[in-house]
Amino acid sequence: MSGEPPRDPGAQPERTWLAWRRTTLTCAVSVALTVRVALADPSGPAVAAACLGALAWVGLLVTAHRRIRALSRSRPRTMGAAQTLGTLVCVLVLVGVGGMMLL
Repeated sequence: MSGEPPRDPGAQPERTWLAWRRTTLTCAVSVALTVRVALADPSGPAVAAACLGALAWVGLLVTAHRRIRALSRSRPRTMGAAQTLGTLVCVLVLVGVGGMMLL
């Protein structure tokens, strides 16, 4: 036995799960709007923004699924540096896609 107290099965895992779901849903809506603009005006920047946004959303979705799966363990590990950096890159790409759509 590691001497650590058992994990509190309270609402924290559920709140984290909901936060990841809200984040991926918000990004999905943003990407859908970007795709809509790209379909209405199929210019190079619009299509590039839609493709980049879709790739970033998929990356964020994969990370969210991994984190949600990790929360089902009795002692979930914290996010590693690679996962944290990947999430940051996905979010920054989505912010950049939003900026591209304003042009």
